[in-house]
Amino acid sequence: MERVVLTTSQKALKINLNENIYGTFAEIGAGQEVVRHFFRAGGASGTVAKTMSAYDKDFSDAIYGREIDGRYVTEARLRKMLDHEYSLIEQRLSRDKFPNKCYFTFSDTIATINFTKKFKGHGWMGLRFQLDPDQAPNDVIFHVRMKEEEAYLQQETIGIMGVNLIYGCFHIRNNPEELLRSLYDNIAKYKVEIDMVHFEGPEFQSVDNRLMSLQLIKNGMTDAVIFGPEGKNILPAALLYKKNILALRGSFRPATKVNIDMIKKGFGYFVDERKVDRENMVVLFEITLNNLKSEGQIDEQDFLDRAEILCSLGQTVLISNYQQYYKLVEYFTRYTEERMGLIMGVTNLRELFDEKYYRDLKGGILEAFGILYSTDLKLYIYPSQTTADEEVETSKSVKIHPRLKPLFDYLMFNRRIVDIENYDPEILQIFSRDVLQHIRNGDGQWENALPAYVDNIIRDKELFGYKADSEKSKKDKEIEESEAQ
Repeated sequence: MERVVLTTSQKALKINLNENIYGTFAEIGAGQEVVRHFFRAGGASGTVAKTMSAYDKDFSDAIYGREIDGRYVTEARLRKMLDHEYSLIEQRLSRDKFPNKCYFTFSDTIATINFTKKFKGHGWMGLRFQLDPDQAPNDVIFHVRMKEEEAYLQQETIGIMGVNLIYGCFHIRNNPEELLRSLYDNIAKYKVEIDMVHFEGPEFQSVDNRLMSLQLIKNGMTDAVIFGPEGKNILPAALLYKKNILALRGSFRPATKVNIDMIKKGFGYFVDERKVDRENMVVLFEITLNNLKSEGQIDEQDFLDRAEILCSLGQTVLISNYQQYYKLVEYFTRYTEERMGLIMGVTNLRELFDEKYYRDLKGGILEAFGILYSTDLKLYIYPSQTTADEEVETSKSVKIHPRLKPLFDYLMFNRRIVDIENYDPEILQIFSRDVLQHIRNGDGQWENALPAYVDNIIRDKELFGYKADSEKSKKDKEIEESEAQ
């Protein structure tokens, strides 16, 4: 049944009238924008134990401690605020007096748009809360990027979103995906972007935060999310800021020896570049939302299977809604002006020069390439060979429409497109789609196409539709047929 969306005032009042919810508010940066909704709704004395805002940096440091990097709008600052304020609740509110109260602490640290309007603003918001007085608390934390052009509008949006968070955690907690969607209740999505979210605590033990990242993109809350080898969501700005970025796009369904050779050899070319600092670079395996919809709808288990393999290989994964490469590069330029590299196969290179992908741009393909190469970007091209009888196809032999050949030649001459020449010729006929089919058929003809230990992971966790019983029965049948002969 479709959820009824209450107004912000109705949500605040419903929380206020719940005699079992009691806690504190600590908001720095954008003012007391969340708690004022609870005061205005009425009955806040049964909900709000304390509210505070340390605007002055010295006061803030005295309360929460100074950050190593000296910044205030960070995840570390938000977590310190939650830790400090929630511990005060436990110290100062006696359980003898409040035996049935579920404690909570709401915190946010927000920087709104600046006077020149060059810095749009961003911030962190989180809630630590109990759902049972005898239970350990849970956390929901997320990062927002502000998009409105006036500070007071951004403040109003933050106020509404904060109420949505508190209401959702107490009233929609059994459905984390719906809780996530509810953060935009009474807010247009063009006003604010959520690009990182994290759920933890006893109530969310079954929640996979990588899946929550995917929900952000599916629901149009952001266009790209990142998670690390441990499966934890990473704030894009924290990871990519002023870094050299090397990215490989693929289906990774599953990741094969070809994918690993591409990233390994591409990495070698990239770090040899004069403008690349090996100690200041990020390597990303990128999967597009369009790729995840390869069979019509997004299969969340299929997504988690891909993520499981890439994380086990120690890789950082970017999920994006950028079908065209120029949009991916444009996204990276939010955070860095350093040299970037994209590794791609010859097929992707051919598509890059196909004008049909740029019909939505006024300047067509020239506008797209203007975005691509307004940055310090290099393309590293991995060769293709469908069968052993065919010639190996490289950037030097790829067919480009005569109308675009001068542009292609220009980029080749200036070494903005570079062939990966030290590839492994023995693996060129490995394709993920074939490997996936073999896994599902249980025919045992897929192990040698995968990096070391990946086959064991697929078997142990039964990923990509693998069924141990199916493979076993097939082998038994082969043995029986052999013995019969």
